[in-house]
Amino acid sequence: MAAVDSLLKHELIRIQREVDSLFDALLPVPLDFRVRLVEAMRHATIGGGKRVRPLLLTATAQMYGVDREVALRAACAIEAIHAYSLIHDDLPCMDDDEFRHGKPTVHRAFDEATAVLAGDALHALAFEILADPRTSGDPFLRAELVGTLASASGFNGMAGGQIMDIAAQTAAFDLATITRLQQLKTGALLSAAVEMGAILGHVSPEGRTHLRGYARDVGLAFQIADDLLDHEGDESKAGKALRKDDTAGKQTFLTLLGAERARDQARILVEQAIGHLSQHGAEADLLRSVARFILERDH
Repeated sequence: MAAVDSLLKHELIRIQREVDSLFDALLPVPLDFRVRLVEAMRHATIGGGKRVRPLLLTATAQMYGVDREVALRAACAIEAIHAYSLIHDDLPCMDDDEFRHGKPTVHRAFDEATAVLAGDALHALAFEILADPRTSGDPFLRAELVGTLASASGFNGMAGGQIMDIAAQTAAFDLATITRLQQLKTGALLSAAVEMGAILGHVSPEGRTHLRGYARDVGLAFQIADDLLDHEGDESKAGKALRKDDTAGKQTFLTLLGAERARDQARILVEQAIGHLSQHGAEADLLRSVARFILERDH
């Protein structure tokens, strides 16, 4: 973890521990034939992962004085969606990956049918968490959280980006199309994390404009950093197979811009993201640190 400041290092460790603990509580292993399904869900959600989306959500919520336990529930909802997407992304019909977060992918550790069901069940769990009054006593706020995460997950968000990513194996995409693809596939959930933190903080939609700008730029910088890691990174640190985009012949930010231009663009995006927080003081330092970490991470 290169050049991570002490605040961010502490918060990364904290959010990883808290998310693992809450998933452990949310997913008790039943003493019946559902045991294999729940064990697969636990395999996908407990232990491993940077928890960037939960960190973005809790950091935004913290700026507005949201109760930590409430923010963590919403953070686990978005992480459940992210985990389900990775389970399905790793399937033989998608990327056919054998390792994720340094351990066997769910379909390898269990089987394909269990993996599909585990992804489906985590998708449902996300909205079950958000609809629960323990997340908020305000039904209108809960509905807004549900709507935000649903939009970011579906054809106007992550799933739409995924189908574009599949098309990228056979189609020649230009920079604008690659940018749109990544804004949906990767950026939508990152943006939803920030948006949901602000919703919990009762920030009006018009008051979230600068946070949306921050999240948009962080999302694109995150994907450029991912492309650089896929091209230059260490598989032992990444915990998954690298350089698969090159093998598949996909167009990426890296293939279109080259490594140096891509790295420069990511730096510009990080600085823009930080600039969107200019109206905030020290309470936004963690979000600033997250933006810098996006570029500096080594896995």
